Amino acid sequence: VQLQASGGGLVQAGGSLRLSCAASGRTLSSYAIGWFRQAPGKERDFVAAITWSDGSTYYPDSVKGRFTISKDNAKNTVYLQMNGLKPEDTAVYYCACRRGVLSDIEGRYDYWGQGTQVTVSS
Repeated sequence: VQLQASGGGLVQAGGSLRLSCAASGRTLSSYAIGWFRQAPGKERDFVAAITWSDGSTYYPDSVKGRFTISKDNAKNTVYLQMNGLKPEDTAVYYCACRRGVLSDIEGRYDYWGQGTQVTVSS
């Protein structure tokens, strides 16, 4: 599975961005997609995940209510809609893929995209 993340950019605090993660190589019906982010000098953190087969989702408290993960079956693409962005959301955002159900554990993901930079100015 190859993953291509896109949609990052510079936005003011309170603004919105939508990230995309396009998958190729195989359909995702048996997979889960997760989004993670890594700020400079920090570890990579879990942001959101979705199980493709049933559409179940999971978020950490830090983004719950502001971020929404969704999928487009026809396009084999997962989106991360980010609203109410804060300066602390600034990071490189990565999408990742694993067989089975969603997980918030980075090490359980087998395939990773290249990352897209999100910068939120105050």
